[in-house]
Amino acid sequence: MPDPHLNRVPRDQMEPDVQEVWDLGIERTGEATVVEVFANSPPMMKWYFEGFYKQIFYNENSGMKLDVRTKELLRLKLSKQHGCYFCNRWNSVDAMNSGITQEQIDNIPTPSSDHFDEKDLAVIELAEQMMLQNMHGELTPELHDRLGAHYTDEQIVEMGFVAAVLTGMAKYLFVFDLVTKEDVCPVIPQAAE
Repeated sequence: MPDPHLNRVPRDQMEPDVQEVWDLGIERTGEATVVEVFANSPPMMKWYFEGFYKQIFYNENSGMKLDVRTKELLRLKLSKQHGCYFCNRWNSVDAMNSGITQEQIDNIPTPSSDHFDEKDLAVIELAEQMMLQNMHGELTPELHDRLGAHYTDEQIVEMGFVAAVLTGMAKYLFVFDLVTKEDVCPVIPQAAE
């Protein structure tokens, strides 16, 4: 279980909309430490859930051009690679709600054409390039061509930005000890090595 050094705001001291996120975290994952700590900064929490998630990820901003299923696939692949227990439980529910099957969720760590089409495999490859563990990640001409067969450059830029925010958020969650880490998590404090 997470054990952060930052203050954990009790649920009864949270604003009602934050309490809803806390409740959903408990329901889906059994933990909500990230919400308790994030509640220390209501403006940051508001930007993350309303600015990033509602506006950009879930396309309430009409300027967003990338479909939500693609974003869910990208997010799920990143969280499975990063090893965030909270994220993986949460993201699996949302992925299924967007049309990703349980079979695909189960096979996303080692994707193949048996479970994913070429469009999905290109998105998954981009996630592999963006993951925390890949210090040599690159949008190669070949990967750009594979993505470009299904997405415009505008959509690819949006996909990369979403991946960057999610990857940075994963690092934040691990460094601040806000979520339970799975065995594949690459962020290991020196004292634990």
